[in-house]
Amino acid sequence: MVMIGLAITVLVIAGTFIYLNYFAKKRLIISTTTSLYETGLLEIIETAFESKHSIDLQFISAGTGIAIEHAKNGDADLILVHSPSQEKTFLKEGYGVSRKIIAHNFFTIVGPQNDLVQITGLNVTEALKKIVEYGRNQSDPNNKVWFSRGDNSGTHSKEQSLWKLAGFNYTALSAEEWYASAGAGMGETLLKTEEKSAYTLSDIGTYLKYYEKDNLISLKSYLSETYDLLNVYSAIAVNQTRQSHVNFDDAVTFIKFLISDECQQLIENFGKNDYGQTERLFHSAADLVEQNSTELVAQWIRKYAFLENPQASGQFSECPPQYRDTRYPEFYSYENST
Repeated sequence: MVMIGLAITVLVIAGTFIYLNYFAKKRLIISTTTSLYETGLLEIIETAFESKHSIDLQFISAGTGIAIEHAKNGDADLILVHSPSQEKTFLKEGYGVSRKIIAHNFFTIVGPQNDLVQITGLNVTEALKKIVEYGRNQSDPNNKVWFSRGDNSGTHSKEQSLWKLAGFNYTALSAEEWYASAGAGMGETLLKTEEKSAYTLSDIGTYLKYYEKDNLISLKSYLSETYDLLNVYSAIAVNQTRQSHVNFDDAVTFIKFLISDECQQLIENFGKNDYGQTERLFHSAADLVEQNSTELVAQWIRKYAFLENPQASGQFSECPPQYRDTRYPEFYSYENST
């Protein structure tokens, strides 16, 4: 009986090993920004990826700041975010490795159709100055003219940089009565802005989904695609030497898929059926980076989203060498090509 029991135990262990290694789907947890998740792009990418790999993608949606904190705490294997300054800190502190730029689009300032503040035709600095002037001089000082996400997201970080560009102290400005903090994701912030007929900064992807596809808002987009409004998305694997339990191998597999021709085409084509041939929620970016394109937007991406090598002043790349996992040099082989 003892021998039979041992034989059964061995079979169970062997069967479990075979199942876990050859049949069960492995899980990859991705902490990502709401501006990617709420548009539905990640669902399309997930379907395409899982059709080729026995890996179950699971997304945690939050602002970039919270998404990064999930990764720091070891609760995610990979992050998809859009805040170069926060990404740089994440890499510098040793939490992330092998950053790859995957997509871009633009931010825009949206507001009521009647454009009470009259920002039509203005650039971003002129528009923000006009909004401040209107907010400070309106008859009812408690009326909310501007809604901020206020959630330490990539969009919130971008907003703060734009106020600084326009010459304002963000801390002081955000305490004024006409300025409101939603403390929420992009979708909810847009809904609050709609309710109060106010203005806000939005990524174009979430705005188009809420405005054109879902018909949840009537807000109008007032600003065009300029360098100041550029929005760049990156993927970063969580550093296995910092969080030993993370699924690093599958994170690398997913990053490779994100920058593949197939996925870049998915990103470029996303929304065509809903928004027409001229509207784009997202644009592919891998080729613009890797081919050292001379297109204007490629130059903008390098200027805005490349990070300076702290050991070589004046040298910039999407991921400085000391933040790369040396097992995957092919990620950056384009730098050595002619």
